[in-house]
Amino acid sequence: MLSRILNAVLLVLAGLLVGAVGTVAHPIDVTWGVGIPLGLIGALLAYTSLLVGLRLLAATRVPAILAALGAIASVLLFAQQSPGGSVLIPNTLAGQIWLVAPILIAAVVVAWPDVRRRPARPEPAAAMEPGPAVSE
Repeated sequence: MLSRILNAVLLVLAGLLVGAVGTVAHPIDVTWGVGIPLGLIGALLAYTSLLVGLRLLAATRVPAILAALGAIASVLLFAQQSPGGSVLIPNTLAGQIWLVAPILIAAVVVAWPDVRRRPARPEPAAAMEPGPAVSE
């Protein structure tokens, strides 16, 4: 029982860490003629990789849900204005995507059906052989 509680706490902390690092990194842009939001792409890839990895490794959806809750809580916490007046998620396109995308990604990853638990299709016993033609 204690190991399950510790596991749940560590999963939430992993989600908090990914959400915090993604929040700080999402506004990073690289301009090569066109602005490329490398920070946002990297943050979303890290978050998606965490959830998909947990979903594939665990027998249930609970680890992915716990990590997603930690990351979403971190993003929502850092979206608030600090007492000094600064915000980590500005009202830009990248900021709006970073606010909405983790929720949508979590919904898709958690709702995705578990293909490992589906029973294999039974093999047909024998191919149907055509019988003699019945003529009338």
